[in-house]
Amino acid sequence: MGSPVVRFEIGCRDRKKTAEFYGGLFGWSPKPDINEYSNDVVAGGNRGINGGYTALGHEPHNYVMVYVEVEDVAKAAERTRQLGGKVAIGPLPAPDGRQFAWITDPDGNRVGIVGPK
Repeated sequence: MGSPVVRFEIGCRDRKKTAEFYGGLFGWSPKPDINEYSNDVVAGGNRGINGGYTALGHEPHNYVMVYVEVEDVAKAAERTRQLGGKVAIGPLPAPDGRQFAWITDPDGNRVGIVGPK
């Protein structure tokens, strides 16, 4: 499958309430707390993708961020510009050694793109 979603993030004010909501709705169980701002969760059990609930402690709190894997982050960034979007950040190296960028579509929606491991 080309360009799969490899991670998602749901912004919230209260991680515990958000985890309870999605747990009740979809049966998602968060992993133990990593830090005070974030919970990791696998959506859809062993067939799902990794994600997380993030409480920034400030605006914006209502957002959903997806990270899409592409073969070449620089090429995808250039294609974004050609199609009328913008590159907000990057490409730059991510902590895991991949390349990473945030792009914005013509309507202002932000999407993260990452290169393969």
